[in-house]
Amino acid sequence: MPIPPMFERLIDDAAVFPPGSLPLPEAVPAHVAHRSAWYSALVGPLLCPASSLEALAGLVREAPAPLDVAVVVDTGTAGVLAAADTVAQHAGLVLRGVEVPLRGSPLGENARRTVAALDAALGGPDDDEPAYVEVPRAFGWEAALDVIADSGYRAKLRTGGPADDAVPSDDEVAAFVVACLDRGVAFKFTAGLHHAVRRPSEHGFLNLLLAVGRAAGGGSAAEVAAALSVDDGAALAAEVGELDAGPVRRWFASYGSCSIAEPLAELGELGLVAP
Repeated sequence: MPIPPMFERLIDDAAVFPPGSLPLPEAVPAHVAHRSAWYSALVGPLLCPASSLEALAGLVREAPAPLDVAVVVDTGTAGVLAAADTVAQHAGLVLRGVEVPLRGSPLGENARRTVAALDAALGGPDDDEPAYVEVPRAFGWEAALDVIADSGYRAKLRTGGPADDAVPSDDEVAAFVVACLDRGVAFKFTAGLHHAVRRPSEHGFLNLLLAVGRAAGGGSAAEVAAALSVDDGAALAAEVGELDAGPVRRWFASYGSCSIAEPLAELGELGLVAP
């Protein structure tokens, strides 16, 4: 098996999002190529903004097989239902997820409105069409997470971005992971995870897997945060390689990356995957 269970469907294809910003006419054939390559098990659905769904549908209309797509709703909470309907109307698209950011305050109340919109669009939580509510690093995030937990949907944390303060600290990420596990909420990450191993001002996706492994094993928030600071690639790969994939991936569903080639190459260099 070239892709071990720990890495199956780990990376959602965010090629059209910054900093990659690949145009859809290029992103679609590239994604199809990923899903037919030896490492296809590594790759999840193509992430597409709700505002670009019609353009995407036009590109896949004559495709030989439907395209799995996860919709990032950039049209406001009211756009959730429209996005789901758009995918349903096009035979060339299969909905594999919905992601909605929380905006404004109070976050708890906004989370309730978002959950109601997801219920109206999806009819409730569904593992085949998982819905993620992006929780901002702002006052009230735990109250929002309480609402998400009660709803049965999943959470999402942004781990990078162009702004100087876009990268959360180790303690912030650890607090999010522990809070999700305490509430029984699965989650994903997005942005900034360009490399397997931690770099200055940049989290590593292997570090996140290790952090979740420690949390799932009952580790303290301090132990979870410590996993995020490991910058020795060989040591990190060895520790991740010893983890049981089941408990880790039960909680850590996936992460969005504008590149598939970079993380694949680094996993290969660390001896964690091979064709």
